[in-house]
Amino acid sequence: MARELDASVTLREGMAFTASSGSGHEITIDSGAADGGQNQGATPMELLLMGTAGCTAMDVISILRKKRQDVTAYQVRIHGTRAPTHPMVFTEITIEHIVTGHQIDERAVLRAIELSVTKYCGAEAMMSKTATITVTHRIVEAPQS
Repeated sequence: MARELDASVTLREGMAFTASSGSGHEITIDSGAADGGQNQGATPMELLLMGTAGCTAMDVISILRKKRQDVTAYQVRIHGTRAPTHPMVFTEITIEHIVTGHQIDERAVLRAIELSVTKYCGAEAMMSKTATITVTHRIVEAPQS
């Protein structure tokens, strides 16, 4: 069964919009001064990167928890390079998973990332249609409490 989502954007001023999700959340979208905005919020292309990072992060942390990994902190860093001409799609994206915890099993991290990339993360699957995506990971041993 298809899953449907809704969202809207409403002009505030200049290039600033209030974006509203169907689930009732709001954020500000804007552009920088060079594009007529006032940098009051993330740009739409930054939101695409943030959404992609969030999508894979939710997959990976969920899988690591099911694998009973003692994760104490987790961050996904994402960097995108855009084409120089319009529509200026992303052509390269680098995603770095930084997993901090106690005795984290690297195989569990690799499998969680693999499942996110190959099966679960729709945002990453869509971005891969225009961009070469490189995924890395780092495991950091957390200090003992």
